[in-house]
Amino acid sequence: MERRDIDVAQSNPDIEGSVQPIRIVAAKKESFLKYFIKNKWLYIFLIPGLLYFLIFKYAPMFGIVIAFKQLSLAKGIWGSEWIGLANFETLFSSAHFIRVLRNSILLSVYQIVFGFPAPIILALMLNEVRQMAFKRISQTILYLPHFISWVVLAGIVINFLSPTDGIANQIVTAFGGEPIKFLQEPQYFRTIIVSAEIWKGIGWGTIIYLAAMTGIDPTLYESAKIDGASRMQRILYITIPGIATTVVIMLLLSLGNILDNGFEQVFLLYNPVTYETGDIFETYTYRIGLQDGRLSYATAVGLFKSVVGFILIISANYAARKISGKSIW
Repeated sequence: MERRDIDVAQSNPDIEGSVQPIRIVAAKKESFLKYFIKNKWLYIFLIPGLLYFLIFKYAPMFGIVIAFKQLSLAKGIWGSEWIGLANFETLFSSAHFIRVLRNSILLSVYQIVFGFPAPIILALMLNEVRQMAFKRISQTILYLPHFISWVVLAGIVINFLSPTDGIANQIVTAFGGEPIKFLQEPQYFRTIIVSAEIWKGIGWGTIIYLAAMTGIDPTLYESAKIDGASRMQRILYITIPGIATTVVIMLLLSLGNILDNGFEQVFLLYNPVTYETGDIFETYTYRIGLQDGRLSYATAVGLFKSVVGFILIISANYAARKISGKSIW
């Protein structure tokens, strides 16, 4: 501010009261400008990530209007007839809705119950390994399935469970049993999918928890060891509390995706015989949207799934903050 403005402000208290917030805002702008210039390369590196989210995540959100229209490819999105909530009424009254919803929830629950703790337990085990050569080799072997595409992995699963020459059925027949057509039996489908997902992702998931463990102060372990704490006690009272925040955040993100089971793994392994336990929102949307051409109805299904996921992650975050004091925000 110029000297003249300061003199006027000092002679008039009312003006001084209005000038003070302006000074604060100007100081904040100047401080942010200096910080931006100092870290300009960090902001430049953010541009590709921001563009990705803007183009592939936020821009397509305008397409949700299709869920409220009877889409005609000839008329286009904006020229198509507005039908309101008719697609949602059709969805909720559909005979397939309950089956698809049940399968999606059950697969996600099984994945959370059995799949979520798996990388935590594996990370705890790897963290206790003191032979670095063995630890590195083990980590490399465990990480490899993550880099295998679901197309290749589905082929491995199909061959492994083959009723003629699959390893699983060779073990069954070796004990005097009859070969089982695992992929054609609905009761086995969820177990197969969850097991395959755990095998594919368990090694990669340990990276997050091992990284969190590196932030734990080593002197805590030394003090506990001097006090006579066993290895299991050090895990229970130092390691697990040290990664508790990371565990809560990962669990909240998993709950937010409870209806998002993934398309590839189910699509590549299921068939009409296993629709009863294997048909989920992703495969259902694919059939009615791309195969049957009911794009408006498929959009309504996807929007319903997204809204449910949003409500779940908000609720889970609120509950976690109230119970443990840890949350995403």
